[in-house]
Amino acid sequence: MIMTQVHVRKTALTEAVLAELPLAPLGEGAVRLQIESFSVTANNVTYAVVGDGFKYWDFFPAPEGFGIVPMWGHARVIESRHPDIAVGERVYGYLPMASHLDVLPGRLSAGGFSDTAAHRQPMSPVYNSYTRLAADPEHDPAREAERMIFGPLFRTGFLIEYFLRGEGWFGAEQLVVTSASSKTAMGLACVARQTSPQVKRIGLTSTGNVGFVEASGLYDEVVAYDDLDRLAVVRSVSVDFAGNADLLARIHRHFDAALAHSMLVGATHIEARSVFGKSEPLPGPKPALFFAPDHAVAFSKMYGAKDGGKLVAAAWRKFLEAAEGTIAIERHHGLDAARGVFTAMVAGQIDPAKGIVIEP
Repeated sequence: MIMTQVHVRKTALTEAVLAELPLAPLGEGAVRLQIESFSVTANNVTYAVVGDGFKYWDFFPAPEGFGIVPMWGHARVIESRHPDIAVGERVYGYLPMASHLDVLPGRLSAGGFSDTAAHRQPMSPVYNSYTRLAADPEHDPAREAERMIFGPLFRTGFLIEYFLRGEGWFGAEQLVVTSASSKTAMGLACVARQTSPQVKRIGLTSTGNVGFVEASGLYDEVVAYDDLDRLAVVRSVSVDFAGNADLLARIHRHFDAALAHSMLVGATHIEARSVFGKSEPLPGPKPALFFAPDHAVAFSKMYGAKDGGKLVAAAWRKFLEAAEGTIAIERHHGLDAARGVFTAMVAGQIDPAKGIVIEP
C-alpha cells in the first residue's frame, strides 16, 4: 500500500511537493488511520512559521529540509492491531497533510486515546490526543466542517479570554485584536462578548477585510490598519495574531504607557513577521507569547475534563450561532489541492470568508 504526503520546504513555505511512500507493516498494538478530511487555515501557517522553535515539524517526520504541516481533521481506522480499536471507527484530532497516519494508541478510554509513539512524547499532550467520535458529545455529523475550520482556533480564543479575564483584563477598558478576520480572533471576540461585555472589542484588519469583519458582528469597532492612529488612547490589551513586526511597533507606540498587556499568538503576516518579541525594544509592556497548549493543560487541571468540556462546549455552541453564514465552506479533493491551498494561504491569497476543507 502507498501513502501520499505533502512535503513543505521549511525555508520557503510556498514550495511544497507531493511524495509517495510505501506503508510499512503495522506494528503490534498500532492502528492505521486513513485521513478523510482536514481544514487548512491561517493556524496551519503559524505551525509552519514557528515549526522548529515549537516542535510542530516533529509530529510527522519528513526528509531533511522538509516538513509535514499538521492539520486538524477526521480519520477512519482501516487496519488495527489493537484489541480495543476496531476497523471502521472514526476519530478526530491532529493529522498530517497526508493520506494515512499510523498511531500507537495508549491511555485509552471510551472518549479517546493518545498516540504514544516515542517521537511525539516531547510535545504537548493536547496535540497527541484523538477523540473517538462514537462517544464524543461534541460531535455533530452535520458540523464536521465547522469543527475542523473553527474548533482548534476557537479553543485558543476561548483560552485567551479565560486567561485575560483571570487577570482582570489587566485593568483594560478595551481589547485590540490584530488580524481580526482570522478565526482565532473571531473566537476570542465571541467569547469576550459573552463573558466580558464591559471590555470594548476593537478589530484591526486590512482595508479589504473591513467589510467581512464588520459583517461578523463580533466587534464593537472595526478599524483598518492604516487608520490605527485614530483609536482612543485608553488602557488597552493588545492581542496580536498577525506577527507583523511593524504593526506591533505601531500599536505599542500609539498606546505607549496605556498598553496594559501585549500578547503574541500567531503569525499570519508571514512576509513581515517578528520573531515573537525578539525585535527592537518597544514602548509599553514587553510582548508575551501565549502558548495555547500549556493553558489548555492548566485549564483542564483546574476544571477537570468533564466540567471543563462543558464550559468549552457551551461557548462553542454560542460561537457556532454567531459564526453562522460568516464563511462559505469550500471542499477540495486530493492532496495536490491541499498543497495548492496551503501555499496560497502562506502567500495571503485566500479570502477569509472561505473555509477550506480538504478530502484527500
